[in-house]
Amino acid sequence: MSITVPAERIETQVNKRLQQTAQKAKIPGFRPGKVPMSVIRQRYEADARQEAVGDVIQSSFYEAVVEQKLNPAGAPSVEPKVLEKGKDLEFVATFEVFPEFTVAGFDSIAVERLSADVSDADLDKMLDILRKQNTRFEVADRAAQNEDQLNIDFVGKVDGEVFAGGSAKATQLVLGSGRMIPGFEDGLVGAKAGEERVLNVTFPEDYQNLDLAGKAAEFTVTVNSVSEPKLPELNEEFFAQFGIKETGLEGFRAEVRKNMERELRQAIKSKVKNQVMDGLLASNPIEVPKALLDNEVNRLRVQAVQQFGGNIKPDQLPAELFEEQAKRRVVLGLIVAEVVKQFELKPDEARVRELIQEMASAYQEPEQVVSWYYKNEQQLNEVRSVVLEEQVVDTVLQKASVTDKAVSYEEAVKPVEAPQAD
Repeated sequence: MSITVPAERIETQVNKRLQQTAQKAKIPGFRPGKVPMSVIRQRYEADARQEAVGDVIQSSFYEAVVEQKLNPAGAPSVEPKVLEKGKDLEFVATFEVFPEFTVAGFDSIAVERLSADVSDADLDKMLDILRKQNTRFEVADRAAQNEDQLNIDFVGKVDGEVFAGGSAKATQLVLGSGRMIPGFEDGLVGAKAGEERVLNVTFPEDYQNLDLAGKAAEFTVTVNSVSEPKLPELNEEFFAQFGIKETGLEGFRAEVRKNMERELRQAIKSKVKNQVMDGLLASNPIEVPKALLDNEVNRLRVQAVQQFGGNIKPDQLPAELFEEQAKRRVVLGLIVAEVVKQFELKPDEARVRELIQEMASAYQEPEQVVSWYYKNEQQLNEVRSVVLEEQVVDTVLQKASVTDKAVSYEEAVKPVEAPQAD
């Protein structure tokens, strides 16, 4: 876009800045506010003109964009053509615009919608999992078995030499956990407290420390103690760990079932949504503006640094690590926004309240959580965005090819495996 700005507009802005400077400039020999304009112009005109030109370029660009009804996707690259004093300002702005398209292909999207129930067997299995997660270990006067916890000292050697990171004292190891390299844990089955064993093992070829990968090693291990796992009883003490009191086993089972049913609903909804979004992507190829892609890559970089910590800066992470995910998010954002626009969708406030109440039900004081959401506009708008996205999914499902499939609870909540790279 080529833009021309009358010289008078530039000069007006320059003079405005010089007059503001004159009111506060401190120059030896002159009282504040009494400095002659010729002196002010001589000292400050170059800076004032540079600021004025920058502001006028910015404002005139956006005026032109509005006039031409364009939707820029990022800041423009500006190339001045005429910048001489007394002449009209001329510059060329190069920029990307949001793609214009109509979302289509709803009827070509195939969705498999799962349905499942939480059976008593599923509930019993979940209770066993909760008990195992709270396993306690008690010292046992017997030989070690798989699932026992051993307290051990060990020293590792490769080619007869102790290697860095290969020794430890009083470390806890559960046999069968797979924490150590193959053969290490198996070699301690049958050991007793006070016993010393020498284990001859080999580091895997794909071991993370390349200096040790594929090498034979000898570990001298001293077993300090053997402890056997003890599952907690399903009693009031156990229930209290989960914030459930005075309702007994039946009350605890009811609460766990409610949580499982909530997880089930969320899992089914998420899988349907992912299929719909994949279908929208396949049916609506869009050229992504580079500015939007770069912004999303930078956002993902910042999130990665916040999540994993360390001293690394976001811009030190390679952009290609995030490009595929960034492109998917940008394209889906554009498509979802266009569906909202095409079908004139607005967040259903009844569904917003329903979703907030569902999230709040996981807390001990759900009414307080609901109240908190409605007092925090930013959080409330985030929920509205989620509901609006659900309404987009519902809109697509009305025209998509949907098949219902009854499955087990486990299959319904199992995460979808990411496709393996070739």
